[in-house]
Amino acid sequence: MRRWLAVLVAATTSLVLVSLLVPLALLVRSVAHSEAVASASRAAESVAVAVGAMDADAADEETLRLTAEQAGASSGHPVTVFLADGRVLGAAAARTRAVDLAARGRSLTAAAPGGREILVAVQGAPGGTAVVRAFLGDGDLDRGVHRTWLALLILGVALVGLGILVADRLARAVVRPTTALAQVSHRLAKGDLTARATPQGPPEVRTAGLALNHLAGRISDLLAEERETVADVSHRLRTPLTGLRLEAESLTDPGEAARMEARVDALERAVTAVINDVRRRSRERASCDAVAVVRDRAEFWSVLAEDQSRTFALDLVPGPLPVAVPAEDLAGCVDALLGNVFAHTPDGASFRVRLTSRPGGGVALTISDAGPGFGPGDPPRRGESGAGSTGLGLDIARRAAEDSGGSLAVGRSDLGGAEVRLLLGSPVARGEQRLDG
Repeated sequence: MRRWLAVLVAATTSLVLVSLLVPLALLVRSVAHSEAVASASRAAESVAVAVGAMDADAADEETLRLTAEQAGASSGHPVTVFLADGRVLGAAAARTRAVDLAARGRSLTAAAPGGREILVAVQGAPGGTAVVRAFLGDGDLDRGVHRTWLALLILGVALVGLGILVADRLARAVVRPTTALAQVSHRLAKGDLTARATPQGPPEVRTAGLALNHLAGRISDLLAEERETVADVSHRLRTPLTGLRLEAESLTDPGEAARMEARVDALERAVTAVINDVRRRSRERASCDAVAVVRDRAEFWSVLAEDQSRTFALDLVPGPLPVAVPAEDLAGCVDALLGNVFAHTPDGASFRVRLTSRPGGGVALTISDAGPGFGPGDPPRRGESGAGSTGLGLDIARRAAEDSGGSLAVGRSDLGGAEVRLLLGSPVARGEQRLDG
């Protein structure tokens, strides 16, 4: 136990130190670079003051040359003065494109072979704008950095050793909090989802306690999500039942028995889909051809539309168009949205189903009707309905769209009623999102 805990503490301490010392080492290098650049800038600016005060005679030129050499010697960075008439004073240096740019009146820092150029433009000098150049070598940028890094490494090793020595004492404090975690886990196993651990003991045991609490919370969330999923799947039964009820009410002769049988078959398929969906332990990441599914469900509802004297328009782009939604879920979305049209609009009200492709993959499914439309304010929330239904239809479509990487929007259609626009993502886009994550 003690040996295992010593190794664990050493590994944990190492990870913490790496996460702290690596950024600190980078910060040290950044500070060293900043200090080197600041030192060279001060040297260049001190010479720039002298350049601004010089006259055009030879004595001032000699004074400026001595000033540049003295500034370079004191700072350790060669200083060169480029006058507007082409003369060069101080340390020998070639005139670069960065110097020409600075001669336009703009001070700047530029990369140069072997280091950097700190360029200060001096306007008002005799003959025009002069440029003071301080050269900063690569060695100057990293001066003292490696010694500091070595000190940080020694400090890290010392802290790891200290952690290993303390680990032996921590072993005695591990047993009691570990037993408490085991008791909490037994309570959770018996169904007490309110059981939570009080994090105590060494950091590793406290982390385990926090993880156990997170697991308990996640279990509660999953159970709640499963109940919502079952409610959504069960809502699919309403669509064939509605059709069956309407057919029964309009049945006038035995010849209609064939249609009734088709409704019963649809109900049986829906029940089978409910059973399969409920038995799934997690929502599968399947895909389907949106054109085929929408065409199939539109043909299913077109019979009822004809019976109710509804004008029905179907606008589908050529397929296939794959979407990141299982075929059963997409069929349930279409049935829920079209079921809302038949349930919440009067007989004879026309509607339209349009399926278009989206740039970058996916489709846009738009269902419009000529009914009364949505009421004032936002669309009803999940479980709320203004027409006596369950209020789950729109939420079923919304969740399917969001699972695929899309969205749902409602509004006013050009037919005068409601319009629901469902954006569905493509399987390729969803796969790329998972890889990015």
